[in-house]
Amino acid sequence: MEITPAMVMQLRNETGLPMMECKQALIASQGDKDKAIEWLRRKGMGQVTKRAARETTEGRIAVHVDAQRGRAAIVELLCETAPVANTKDFIDLAAQIARHAAELDAPTPESVLDQPLLDNSGRKLQDYMHDAINRIRENIRITHVGTLTGHIGHYLHHNAQVGVLVEMSAEAPEALKADVCMQIAAMRPVCARREQVPAELVEVERRLATEQAQGKPANIIEKIVEGKLNRWYAEMVLVEQPFVKDDKKTVGQVLREAAPNLTVQRFLRYEVGQE
Repeated sequence: MEITPAMVMQLRNETGLPMMECKQALIASQGDKDKAIEWLRRKGMGQVTKRAARETTEGRIAVHVDAQRGRAAIVELLCETAPVANTKDFIDLAAQIARHAAELDAPTPESVLDQPLLDNSGRKLQDYMHDAINRIRENIRITHVGTLTGHIGHYLHHNAQVGVLVEMSAEAPEALKADVCMQIAAMRPVCARREQVPAELVEVERRLATEQAQGKPANIIEKIVEGKLNRWYAEMVLVEQPFVKDDKKTVGQVLREAAPNLTVQRFLRYEVGQE
């Protein structure tokens, strides 16, 4: 069967792959477009395996929020080079991964990729990702993915290198949720509230503070240790941090001014290349 330029162009438009590869696929498939697409996918799978060992140090954060359902997801997607991280293919892939992750309660990279496509249940997100890798020609991997539910706020930095999701204890003004997210992005708290700080970390800090206070009277040591611990909590714990827009108040105080019992339940902060 003769392979015409129009046939090649149609396949090129549907797959986004180079003209020569599309022509090869049509020749191998005797002009059958569907078989040619499958041929290209099989070839692409081999390339995915070959690229898997390449280092990935660039990428972007994507966030998906379904406010009506109270579900949100955040994902860190890495690639090999910075220019690729800003291409439409890569941005769309990150957005699709976040969208599908929001359907799961405790997503992992593997469980998200195993999801049927929301717009085409005959294929999985893994297939969509393989098609994108075949077009982009770089190793791409999901490094972190998480979800929150309930009253959600979100923030994505303009360069998509930092993203935040926050789960509030009750409904709150959008501007306040945005402020809390930007606080998290800038000040990097470890936990939302004091009781969430791992006990072993508290014990280490208490021991260090006690050692540094040696030589003082016992009642003074206790005060010194508590003072050091409170200053440490003010760095580690979101609601105890000074509010960046008014450092005379803590984040917790700002929340309680908006509503008496308002607080932060949990948050997720992702930054490209950071654990």
